[in-house]
Amino acid sequence: MRKLYVTSFAYAILGLVAGIFFREFTKINEYTAYTTLKPLHTHILVLGFMFFLILTLLAKTFRVHETRSFDPWYFVYNGGLIVTLIAMTVRGVLQVNGTDMNGLNHIAGLGHAILGASIIWFMVLLGKKIKE
Repeated sequence: MRKLYVTSFAYAILGLVAGIFFREFTKINEYTAYTTLKPLHTHILVLGFMFFLILTLLAKTFRVHETRSFDPWYFVYNGGLIVTLIAMTVRGVLQVNGTDMNGLNHIAGLGHAILGASIIWFMVLLGKKIKE
């Protein structure tokens, strides 16, 4: 359960840093158009910090972290989130610099697909613990 708290805390810090980076990086480069750096802050805070904070409470209540496939789920979810966040960061920096990279949207899409599958997987794990 401590692992969930530490994960939540790490994403909270990362989300706040991402918000500062967005603000300062676009200001330094005098960039005022849309960039994917803007929603990066929110993605990290909601899908990382808030999600794992709620998960910590669910672990305390339903002991969901004790299911057999919880550890594999944990790594798959975080992997999908990290892939998504890296793709968003790279895309945002390239947008500010006036360039782009082919295939980046596919990488971000893969990260989102992994996240979607992981959310369904988690709901199955939670459902099993609720039935007990």
